[in-house]
Amino acid sequence: MNKYEELMQAVNNLEADFQKFYEKGQAAAGTRLRKGLSDLRKFAQDVRKDVQDVKAARKADKN
Repeated sequence: MNKYEELMQAVNNLEADFQKFYEKGQAAAGTRLRKGLSDLRKFAQDVRKDVQDVKAARKADKN
């Protein structure tokens, strides 16, 4: 579950910048938020690739 914990930590780290940008109108928080979301997208892509690799390995093991 390490990947799940990493994902949840990444999402939780964005909370403060969400609040600062949307509620307080801080433009710099928007920049940090966009970067954090970009990093989150990259992480999600890595997890998707890992899931595919594990599925392929499991399928190969069955044969």
